[in-house]
Amino acid sequence: MKRNLIIGASGGIGRAFCDVVDGEVISLSRRDNGLDVTDPASVDRVLGAIEGPFDRVIIAVGILAPNGAAPEKSLSAIDAQTMAQVFAVNTIGVALVLQHVPRLLAPAGRVGVLSARVGSIGDNGLGGWHSYRASKAAVNQIIRGTALELKRTHKGSVILALHPGTVDTLFTAGYAAKKLTPNDSAAALLSVLDGAGPDQTGSFYDFNGATVPW
Repeated sequence: MKRNLIIGASGGIGRAFCDVVDGEVISLSRRDNGLDVTDPASVDRVLGAIEGPFDRVIIAVGILAPNGAAPEKSLSAIDAQTMAQVFAVNTIGVALVLQHVPRLLAPAGRVGVLSARVGSIGDNGLGGWHSYRASKAAVNQIIRGTALELKRTHKGSVILALHPGTVDTLFTAGYAAKKLTPNDSAAALLSVLDGAGPDQTGSFYDFNGATVPW
């Protein structure tokens, strides 16, 4: 039976991963376990108490903007404190979690990290959303570096940056777009992750399995 570690399990997509994965599920979140990814001591305490190995590790944490703020529409709207908060969750927080992955991951395990297409530098044709875009571009670099390290110790492993699509959650409330259900997005991402081979580790894919440019 597969063992799954879902981090960010109280969010819409995180909860959906808990629903669609097969096997045992260990779920972690700020609400349920006190996991605060912006606090290194919290990450070490919560993840340090978890015993591996896990066949899948899913990291589904992220914010579009802090409470009371919104993505910037222009450079003039950038606020240093707001940008720092976005990076604290989307980039540094994920990096702190990834520090624990080598200890927790099975030799041929799979790691899926939620990223976003708007974090693609090559696909950015609109501008704006500077903090969110930059935080996701930065976490993509960390995912790539993690893949290179894991190749040395977990030769059959795979870690992917994953774009979930526009999903019907609180995260996207107020945005007019055709939306996937959380379960449909999670199931599609799981299929992409499970279907990837070690030669694809460190890559960036969307929920349809299409490569997203860096």
